[in-house]
Amino acid sequence: MNTTLLQLGWKPHFQQQLSLEDLENCAIYRVFAQHRSQIVCLGSEHYPHPKTFQVTHHFNDITVGDWVLIDSNNQIVKRLDRFSLAQRKAAGTEIKTQRIAANVDTIFIVMSLNQDFNLNRLERYLALVKSMQVEPVVILTKADLCENYDDFAAQVQRLDPFLTFEIVNALDNKSVQALQKYSQTGNTVAFIGSSGVGKSTLVNSLSGNEIQKTGSIREDDDKGRHTTTSRQMQLLPNGALLLDTPGMRELQLVNSAEGIADTFNDIEQLASECRFHDCQHESEPGCAIQAAIVDEKLDVRRLRNYQKLLKEDLHNPSTVHERRQADKKLHKFYKTTQQGKYDLKYKD
Repeated sequence: MNTTLLQLGWKPHFQQQLSLEDLENCAIYRVFAQHRSQIVCLGSEHYPHPKTFQVTHHFNDITVGDWVLIDSNNQIVKRLDRFSLAQRKAAGTEIKTQRIAANVDTIFIVMSLNQDFNLNRLERYLALVKSMQVEPVVILTKADLCENYDDFAAQVQRLDPFLTFEIVNALDNKSVQALQKYSQTGNTVAFIGSSGVGKSTLVNSLSGNEIQKTGSIREDDDKGRHTTTSRQMQLLPNGALLLDTPGMRELQLVNSAEGIADTFNDIEQLASECRFHDCQHESEPGCAIQAAIVDEKLDVRRLRNYQKLLKEDLHNPSTVHERRQADKKLHKFYKTTQQGKYDLKYKD
């Protein structure tokens, strides 16, 4: 069985990066899985039989969803520029980012209608996705186990009246059919969310096969178990490409200022209406944000989460250079502040 590059997610964005020499001497592959120093790829002439290639230190930033050029010696010679990249700060204190997926068209933010439901976490996921300039779709799962899912839906809708969301029972094929409209030929859809929210079950239901292992939730705390341990894309019979990711216990944002601003655009708009441009939104006179809280037009929880994510993104630069630049800005700020206090104290 052969397939086309278009069915594997090929777009004009990648075609424009190829030279005549590339076309003559290299084969085009897409990364479908990654295992330490090896990547598993598919090309149009080899589907459905994947090929494995060794990753060198020159291309150690390759991740699932990337497009690469392979020469006649089975060596990676080029990684094509991405149009989207999902990444987070790696666990620990080291300044390092972890790439989650590349060249994704749509991201399903999966959250179950039980104790996993968390608006702070949802806003965090939205900030990540919007920073990629990718379409987010919130998928609320386990509707069969929830009697008041309309209340949950209302909470999601209040975050953003234009936010797309679906309520599904992942075990009911008819319910899952609502997601087919996002899963068209050549469209790459990634699933992100906590463990046990039903991501793998959704993948299986959409594919009609037991592609991913699934597990039950723990009865004592309503939490899920890890069932997906690696990132791997699947080409479905309808032509869509699905990427399930391991459940995330921690998602620290990095380089996501634009996504945060987009996710909290209501707060950004209110901030622009404050009397003072450097308003801290605490007790300053003429603070539009505090006025909105008093009028119950803005939830304190949402404001606090906005401030938390901004602070986190500022302190999570993706490179040592960015950390040094951030430290210089912080040092300059402190120096300017101290000088201002000195000038005020000794002013004639």
